[in-house]
Amino acid sequence: MSIKLGVPSKGRLMEKTFDWFGARGVQLSRTGSEREYAGAVEGVDGVSLVLLSAGEIPRELAAGRIHLGVTGTDLIREKLVQWDQKVEPLAELGFGQADLIVAVPAAWVDVDTLDDLDGAAAAFRATHGFRMRIATKYHRLVRDYLRMGGVADYQLVDSQGATEGTVKNLTAEAVADITSTGETLRANHLKVLAEEPVLRSQATLFRSRAAKMNDADRDALRTLTDMLGV
Repeated sequence: MSIKLGVPSKGRLMEKTFDWFGARGVQLSRTGSEREYAGAVEGVDGVSLVLLSAGEIPRELAAGRIHLGVTGTDLIREKLVQWDQKVEPLAELGFGQADLIVAVPAAWVDVDTLDDLDGAAAAFRATHGFRMRIATKYHRLVRDYLRMGGVADYQLVDSQGATEGTVKNLTAEAVADITSTGETLRANHLKVLAEEPVLRSQATLFRSRAAKMNDADRDALRTLTDMLGV
């Protein structure tokens, strides 16, 4: 066996993760072609690299198929029920920062808070005969946030494409989405509610609480975490 480390398989998240580990003496590299998700680890023994999509990593950690994984806080908390019983955050990596926010049309000048949104939702239902639609990929997180904020008359609609476009396309009245700069929201004439975001997310190194280990694995994990300073 070996300690399996799951890392995003492409793009900026992969590159930044490689840089973060490299700065601590652990060299991660992709081997083979762009289509092959194979990787190598140098600088520490007993650790193997598994390249996965960021969205797969929470599930693989929870199932114990990988021991460590780098993914966004948002994905862990959205995809895993009672996430803190399944994984342990070891280190925030300082990149991939984004906020999960609720945004409404900029034309809704009287809607700035969750209380305002609740009032608008009730008025919308009275006028239109159906609940205000909020488009999102993050059903669990958004539902909990709106419940705690006292917003009642709404329905979540699934958005797997460009969430910001759903209001313009008349498939939703508001959105809840991840944003780092807010530019796309503004371009779609949406404004973020003036409340704390649903979640502040960033790339984080997580340890699986379910992965099985023998003595050699424990030694390898200890050596790795010592090198990483986590």
